[in-house]
Parts: sequence; C-alpha cells; structure tokens
Amino acid sequence: MELIVTLAIAALTGSGVWLLLRPRTFQVIIGLALLSYAVNLFIFSMGRLRVGAAAVLEKGQAVDPARLTDPVPQALVLTAIVIGFATTALFLVVLLASRGLTGTDHVDGRDHD
Repeated sequence: MELIVTLAIAALTGSGVWLLLRPRTFQVIIGLALLSYAVNLFIFSMGRLRVGAAAVLEKGQAVDPARLTDPVPQALVLTAIVIGFATTALFLVVLLASRGLTGTDHVDGRDHD
C-alpha cells in the first residue's frame, strides 16, 4: 500500500513539475493543481495508512492510540482541497482575462512558433 501511494505522489509531482515548465498558461495551471494533489496525498499519508481502523471511539472501549488514525492530516487535506479549488478557479479567471487582453495564452505574452 505504501509503495502505491509513494508512486502516485511521485507521478503527480513529476507530471506537475513538467507541466509547470510548459509555455502555455493553462498547462501551468494544471501543473500547479497536480502539485497540490501530490502535496495533499503526502500530508494525508503522514497520518499513517491504516486499513480497517476505527474512525470513531465507542463507549466503554479502552483507548489505544496505536489502533486509531490521526484525524489532523485528514482535516488539513480537506481544507487544502477547498482552498486549491478556489485558487484554481481564480487562476482560470485570470487566464481568461489575460487571453482576452493579450490575444495569446503564452506565459510571457508572446507566441514563439
């Protein structure tokens, strides 16, 4: 399980960095989104990957922290997803305004054909 999550983080990070280096603004925005997904997965994995662990404590049971998952990374990732969605929407609006003003979607504002 850890290997799969590690490979997913590596693939998202590599793809995000590659897209960040592209000349078009839409590709840069998608690269930023992929990097944010990689960071979210990394933060989520810091709370230990547990399969079948109890999410809520039941009354009368002994509390063993080693058997429970950490809720803090889950809350951080949920917040980061909402903030990432809002900033991606803002970037897309800025992209459309920039394209309308300059007539191109290149990062530096010029076509390099």
